[in-house]
Amino acid sequence: MKIRNCIILIVLLIIGFPLFAQTDAANNPKISFEEKEYDFGTVISGDEAIHYFVFTNSGNVPLVISNVRTSCGCAVPEWPKTPVGSGEKDSLRVEYNTRIRGAFDKTIMVYSNVSDGMHELRIKGNVVKRR
Repeated sequence: MKIRNCIILIVLLIIGFPLFAQTDAANNPKISFEEKEYDFGTVISGDEAIHYFVFTNSGNVPLVISNVRTSCGCAVPEWPKTPVGSGEKDSLRVEYNTRIRGAFDKTIMVYSNVSDGMHELRIKGNVVKRR
């Protein structure tokens, strides 16, 4: 009788675990960016270089962006500090310092409460001297 009960318990655990994992994954936010890379092209030194990375929370619970870091101090990010509801769109603003001349290729790391962790975005371009 004990062996039969143990076998039943093991079978229930084996069957129940994947169902629990699916339910847990279904209750997570999911961030979907319209684009993950933006090319400013050629920018004149001193001009503005601002881009908005638009995203959607395609999960079914609120998305919270906890931090955004850039690969250098030459790019400044701004992001929503309040939760983004399920199905809602918002954007992450990135401004590049065009007083620094030359080609650039920078990474923006977005940290949030999504299950797959950090997301990377990129900006690139070339800042040239004003004529």
